[in-house]
Amino acid sequence: MINTIVSLEDLDGEKYGQVICYPKYSPKEFIRRVNYMMDLDIKALHFRGNKTVREIPVLGKGCTSVVVLAIIKNDEKAALKICRTDSDEVRISHEARMLQIANSVEVGPRLLGCRNGLLLMEYIEGKNFSEWIMGLSGDKYAHLSLRNALMDLLEQCWRLDVIGLDHGELSRADKHIIVDVKGKMHIVDFESASVKRKTANVTSISQYLFIKSRVSGLLSQMLGRIEVNKLVSTLRTYKMNHSRENFRLILDILGV
Repeated sequence: MINTIVSLEDLDGEKYGQVICYPKYSPKEFIRRVNYMMDLDIKALHFRGNKTVREIPVLGKGCTSVVVLAIIKNDEKAALKICRTDSDEVRISHEARMLQIANSVEVGPRLLGCRNGLLLMEYIEGKNFSEWIMGLSGDKYAHLSLRNALMDLLEQCWRLDVIGLDHGELSRADKHIIVDVKGKMHIVDFESASVKRKTANVTSISQYLFIKSRVSGLLSQMLGRIEVNKLVSTLRTYKMNHSRENFRLILDILGV
């Protein structure tokens, strides 16, 4: 498996076109997309990651896009989401709009640019939440950093609730929260986000963390058991009114 950096000028369509134009390569579309990458001031692509496209490593591969590591000005790293050729580019522009709104309250990776099926954003290097929490097991001091991290995550969710942006995937948050090397939580993947439905970010993340997920049992061991019935009741009250006071009641129950 290769792990290499290729400048845009040296990007060979025969070799890398299957990544840039996944799943159906087109020389014309390849050139079009590389030109848009240049518009975004991308210098090179770094093919690395745990997923593969035609044996070439990438950061991510999903139903609508492929994500690769990009090198931009000052040799900084960025994440480049490339729309699949069998998906609608509107989904990428939608995600860019949602991410821009999230950024307004300091949530999500920074939006760096968007062009016709390409979304460039801050690269968050770290582990997904479930992997990170498993790594804390057995550390007798872990609960201190864990409480601070969870407090920050819940605060981010509350800010999204207040501005009316619903992430949409936080009840299944395994792949939507990345913990960086400093232990800070980052909410990612705003493709399913919406400003048209009722927000449920705090409710969804609380259920994931403390009620119905594979990490909830581990969290209860590390932080102590919570009163689930009381939490559910308080979440119902919060759902009707996202006030700071109602949010504070949730934090009190969770002990963070």
